[in-house]
Amino acid sequence: MFRCLLSGLLLLSSLALQAQTNSTRSYNVLSARVLAIDHDWNRTTMAELSPTFALELGVRRQFGRYFSVAVPLKIGLIDVGELNNISIFGLEALAQLHPFGADARVAPYLHVGGGSVVENFDDANHQYPVGGGINFRLGPNSWFNVQGEYRFSDQANRDNVMVGLGYVYRLSSIDTDKDGVVNRDDACPNLPGPAATNGCPDADGDGITDEQDRCPNLAGDANLAGCPDTDGDGTPDNDDNCPNLVGSAELAGCPDGDADGVADPDDACPDLAGPGSPNGCPDADGDGFYDDVDECPTLAGPLAGCPDTDGDGVPDGNDKCPDQAGAAPSGCPDADGDGVPDADDNCPDAAGPYAGCPDTDGDGTPDDRDRCPTQAGPAANAGCPEIKEAVRERLAYAARAVRFETGSAKLREESYVILSEVGGIMRQYPDYHLTISGHTDDVGSDQTNLELSRKRAAACRNFIVATGISADRISSAGYGETRPLADNATAAGRRQNRRVEFVLAVGKE
Repeated sequence: MFRCLLSGLLLLSSLALQAQTNSTRSYNVLSARVLAIDHDWNRTTMAELSPTFALELGVRRQFGRYFSVAVPLKIGLIDVGELNNISIFGLEALAQLHPFGADARVAPYLHVGGGSVVENFDDANHQYPVGGGINFRLGPNSWFNVQGEYRFSDQANRDNVMVGLGYVYRLSSIDTDKDGVVNRDDACPNLPGPAATNGCPDADGDGITDEQDRCPNLAGDANLAGCPDTDGDGTPDNDDNCPNLVGSAELAGCPDGDADGVADPDDACPDLAGPGSPNGCPDADGDGFYDDVDECPTLAGPLAGCPDTDGDGVPDGNDKCPDQAGAAPSGCPDADGDGVPDADDNCPDAAGPYAGCPDTDGDGTPDDRDRCPTQAGPAANAGCPEIKEAVRERLAYAARAVRFETGSAKLREESYVILSEVGGIMRQYPDYHLTISGHTDDVGSDQTNLELSRKRAAACRNFIVATGISADRISSAGYGETRPLADNATAAGRRQNRRVEFVLAVGKE
């Protein structure tokens, strides 16, 4: 068994010496740890622990980001039962999983494996570690390591707990971008590129890196920052307005047949010099528009050769307000900038598409005709949301549920709940107005009943206002006995006629 461990030590050394065979997908890592080992880990307090210590040297082969195989060698002393200072030599192989990648700043891992431990150069047992650790990055190729594991043994009293602290070093021939150029020689270690450009990208293969190449997808000349020059006139194609015609750099690579300083593609008169003219043609009024296209050839002006008296960008001939600066196309003032002149704009201070008016709630009814501009509703209801049937039913119920002291406008306490609910309904419909109407039966004089109905309606209004509803949104009136619902000849009919009705509508009824 000791010979096997010696062979393992030779293998470990061999792996370290061959570490420079790192590829772009795998690499070697060296590690060293100080270990604490306890074979009697069932002790109940920290004071009872008496670990021994060992040194571990190892090599790890990383296969991609997430998987590796480690071969650690351990040398140290252990205490087992009554036996103390037993020397050990251990060699094992571990499969390791790195769930967040082995190169992470904080890189946890799990491992499992097996190996042999020789005691006092004589007896040996097999051990099977299960555990994990965390690597904390110190530099580009180095980590601080914390590791722990439980080790199962095939020999009695040899199960143990082992923890360690150490240092992990990755051999530097790493190729992060996997372009075949190792990082130490790669000018762009995180971007793949050919060796000819020191590992930096060169999409068009012209020997100029993409970062320095003004035309990274077109092969070109180094003297022209990597851009081609098809016509060979010294102006690169990306700056050449005439890439297939030899021209001058002053005219963006274009020719000038009449030598008037205007490039032929821009010269409306390429065979007739028009010096000083932007189109290369004669310009009688000197306004910069050649005569053949000057809409006002005898009047100098900036707009197709025509004047613009108010300077609003609309030529006088098309300007409906030539002496008043405005906006195209009419040339008239448009304060809100919606394209509708103020004179025709129903909402001159608010931009919108509907005769110049906006539609804030997007219901198709412009704000100037929308009785509820912040709440969407159908046009048939003046742009206001329709009252839900359940709300109408609650208002109808309120007419029956509100109660007063006999012959008085004093509300009974049982009326408070339904009136508070009416206040809540008002908050649901902030653009609606509530009309409260009081009614009585025919018992008593007409004048007395009229006055009582008014007071009862007003009492309901005051209660709802007290819940936080604006008084401007509620009106009340009394009609006495003039609007009966049933025959006053019966008690049931009189009971129906004694009521306070609540009508919710857009605006005052």
